[in-house]
Amino acid sequence: METFKILVVNPGSTSTKIALFFDEQPQITETLKHSTEELKNHERIWEQFDFRYKTILDWIRKNQLNHFDAVVTLGGLFRAVEGGTYEVNEKMLKDAKANLQGEHASNLGCALAHKLAEEFQAKAFVVDPVSVDEFESLARYSGHPKIERRSLSHALSLHEAARNAADKLSLDYYNSSFVVAHMGGGISVAPIKNGNIIDVNDASSDGPFSPERTGGLPLQPFITIAFSGEYTEQQLRKFVMGNGGLVAYLGTNSAEEVENKIRNGDNKALEVFQAMAYQIAKEIGAMSTVLYGKIDAIVLTGGLAKSEMLTGWIKERINFIAPVLIFPGDDEMKALAKGALRVLKKIEKAKIY
Repeated sequence: METFKILVVNPGSTSTKIALFFDEQPQITETLKHSTEELKNHERIWEQFDFRYKTILDWIRKNQLNHFDAVVTLGGLFRAVEGGTYEVNEKMLKDAKANLQGEHASNLGCALAHKLAEEFQAKAFVVDPVSVDEFESLARYSGHPKIERRSLSHALSLHEAARNAADKLSLDYYNSSFVVAHMGGGISVAPIKNGNIIDVNDASSDGPFSPERTGGLPLQPFITIAFSGEYTEQQLRKFVMGNGGLVAYLGTNSAEEVENKIRNGDNKALEVFQAMAYQIAKEIGAMSTVLYGKIDAIVLTGGLAKSEMLTGWIKERINFIAPVLIFPGDDEMKALAKGALRVLKKIEKAKIY
């Protein structure tokens, strides 16, 4: 049986993760860190393209690689699309370069994959971009017609965790129902019905607070803060996404550090960490109603799922709803490789953007 060579490229704000997979087995993995000095000279995301591309090429040459069947990456903030694996095309590249729904390092991914694929005569794919939108119509209502709820989430992680849960329970992924909580720097909680994310909190502005984000805030006090003159717009955006959550309460975004504080008798750290678990559990409960409580399992995944303390508190509150499965960590690289592999093996067809 043919083995496919897949290069996975995942650009982040200060690094580019890169890996070579044979089918879904990683052979070489590395995180290419980008220094503050490099980034200082390229403040806008698209100014970073050339040096990131050169860094990847240098890595490929260093590892004496010369052939790939596919180059795959995490899609950026594109227009709304359904989940799946997409072949990179000119329309996608145009939207990525326009920073259509915001400026983020992931927007570089499709262009990097496209250029690498041309260089090595391979196919270029993105899998489950952040802008995956499979909402049912009622999920779009916010409470005011000037603001529509939008689907921006950790779609790759949510879909992959639901697929893993279906495999573990011997269920057909496209005939199953899960509530999945991706818990990392941001937290996305989604009901997934028959393979579709039919609702999800926007982790940049709604849902539970996280290590760095406030999640949803009481509106009237927030409006008062917004017009206090104390913050610029940029500072206010950082207030809710970057300087919120654990950072605001405890001065750290590290769950491990918070757990150490708790073990050393820090009651404030204990209460804050319990409050985060409380809010995650509450969001899971809310999303369970979207599925009328008919749920095959609740799934906890992402970096915070490694915390037995946190997941233990969450389970105490939600295990009456459905069985709870925990997949610790966030293996985006493998999920990307598997998305490309499903197309290469003709299990699925690549979607057209």
